[in-house]
Amino acid sequence: MTEPRAKARLEVRQAIPADAKAISALVRRAYEELPAYTMSEIRGQLNNYPEGCFVAKLDGKLVGYCASMRLDAAVALKPHTWDEITGNGYGSRHDPTGDWLYGYEMCVDPKTRGTRIGRRLYEERRALAERLELSGIAFGGRMPNLSRVWRKVDGPQDYLDRVVEGKLHDPVLRFQIANGFEPIGILEKYLPEDKKSRAFAVHMVWRNPFVDRDQPKKFRLPRGVESVRIATCQLQARAVKDFKEFIGQIEYFVDVAADYEADFIVFPELFTLMLLSFEEKELTPLEAIEALSRYTPRIREALSEMALNYNINIIGGSHPTRMDDGDIHNVAYVCLRDGSIHEQEKIHPTPNEAYWWNIKGGDSIDAIPTDCGPIGVLICYDAEFPELARRLVDEGARIIFVPFCTDSRQGYMRVRYCAQARAIENQCFVVLSGNVGNLPNVGNMDIQYAQSCILTPCDFPFARDGIAAEATENVETLTISDVNLADLSWARAEGTVQNLNDRRFDLYRIEWSHPTARHQDDPHAHPAIGPHTAGGG
Repeated sequence: MTEPRAKARLEVRQAIPADAKAISALVRRAYEELPAYTMSEIRGQLNNYPEGCFVAKLDGKLVGYCASMRLDAAVALKPHTWDEITGNGYGSRHDPTGDWLYGYEMCVDPKTRGTRIGRRLYEERRALAERLELSGIAFGGRMPNLSRVWRKVDGPQDYLDRVVEGKLHDPVLRFQIANGFEPIGILEKYLPEDKKSRAFAVHMVWRNPFVDRDQPKKFRLPRGVESVRIATCQLQARAVKDFKEFIGQIEYFVDVAADYEADFIVFPELFTLMLLSFEEKELTPLEAIEALSRYTPRIREALSEMALNYNINIIGGSHPTRMDDGDIHNVAYVCLRDGSIHEQEKIHPTPNEAYWWNIKGGDSIDAIPTDCGPIGVLICYDAEFPELARRLVDEGARIIFVPFCTDSRQGYMRVRYCAQARAIENQCFVVLSGNVGNLPNVGNMDIQYAQSCILTPCDFPFARDGIAAEATENVETLTISDVNLADLSWARAEGTVQNLNDRRFDLYRIEWSHPTARHQDDPHAHPAIGPHTAGGG
């Protein structure tokens, strides 16, 4: 009788989004003296180049993590800082045509020393570089014993020379050299938080012996197909007699979009205001918001059931919701066809929302994982703040949905022009969905103006005018279009302009002042203080 095979104790594999919390905890254990990553940064690393991120699990516990991306030699081999090369920790400078693999994170649980976890992760990187026929691997290596002997050496280069000659000991450099890496110089101000290395790093490279160095391979990104079908609902405001009739109106459009095999359907901002039409009397603004917020559990449940039953991802416009602290926020409920429900609060209430309805702004903006890749939601006014879209794209979002509610053409055009700008500067798709018509005796629904649309970057793979599809103005309709996410990858790598790659990280950065709400559910989460990194390499 054959004995059952014992389960392997050690597993080394590609990292997945579900590993994010465990990775965050590992980084804190491995580098107590350095600021922790935010969950946002970890999500960006895993989304921007998942093939370059690996984890090691020992007896079911995550004990090793490394992150890497592809870069052109002109970027990977010239002097740089960690923030500059990684896009402030998100790995957002990944270039799918790059001929070098750049490692910017490597950490191992201190309690697993002796199990060669680090070596195994390096082997995964090396195997990836060889399989892709890349020129090699580069990174900035720490030199943690530098501070101890600073008065005894003549700077970081002298320290490096002595380590190479065996006159000084540095465990990190010794490990990297033993793994076939060679130093090509010193990187100054690489990681200001790394006090042990005095902010210096050793520029290390491994050259792929299976690639002709005199004729490095030039990579081109094929114009592949990664099709996603999107439906945007331009919704007519109408009086309804009860909640069931309202949901019936919404389900009609979900049904139609599902019949067309759409992957997503998006509804307008405050599309639930129709629920006020069957109130016995016109409510004051504060009474109206209070009445709407009581429908929140039923809205969530109804949209989630539709997403499951019709096999479609639903971007539920937005709905006023009373939060745990008693404040009212304007929240988009994103109900996915796998049964999960995500929330995205409006960050910036308009002056009218704040004055009449006392709506407060949220403090969390994050990409949402879906079966079509990460997406983002910016509710109306939020689309007019470019920092928010940039954060979503840094986290890996390639489609941004913008539910809106505007009463005039001027208001609509503000949202429309800003949304088009977000599509261009972030090389992503932006989808708008608005209300039309009016509701007597319902505040904020006196008149509505909308022309819902699906916007694209402006470059050769896309529609000539940057519009994949758009609805007729002020007419209730469903507008459907296919978009090719692979075109975005091509445009970012080989397009006429390459906004994401060409950012000047040496001059400016976006820094968030505190953890996101999704990070706050981790009791050990550190506040976001300056650049976030655990070490590089």
